[in-house]
Amino acid sequence: MRVSARTQYALRAVTELAATGPGPVPAEKVAAAQNIPRRFLDNILLQLRRAGLINSQRGPDGGYWLARPPEEITLADVIMVIEGRPEHFRNDDYPGVARPIAHVWSVLREHEETLLSEITIAHITRNTIPGGHGEPVT
Repeated sequence: MRVSARTQYALRAVTELAATGPGPVPAEKVAAAQNIPRRFLDNILLQLRRAGLINSQRGPDGGYWLARPPEEITLADVIMVIEGRPEHFRNDDYPGVARPIAHVWSVLREHEETLLSEITIAHITRNTIPGGHGEPVT
């Protein structure tokens, strides 16, 4: 699976909003904390807001915050907003004896989607990744 820089930034921004707590977090703070170029971040935040994953407020006390609890936002939710629906392989792309390769890619994609749908932003902020063998990431 290839994950674009834009998707990685979106995941980092949503995680930062979850970790910072309730209430508006200025975009400048998210950009600085996650080393994301500000103009790039602004477009990502707009996309996430339009998709209903985050809320925003203008003004001196404004900023962004999660629209739902971090336990209810999965990595798949964020990735789908940024990347769209994943493409699935067609069996007719692989002729003859190579046809089962398409099935392998399909099974792999299903496993990826399942894993990304099980891991929430709360798992990330608490460093309790399911199947991660309880080992903290350093």
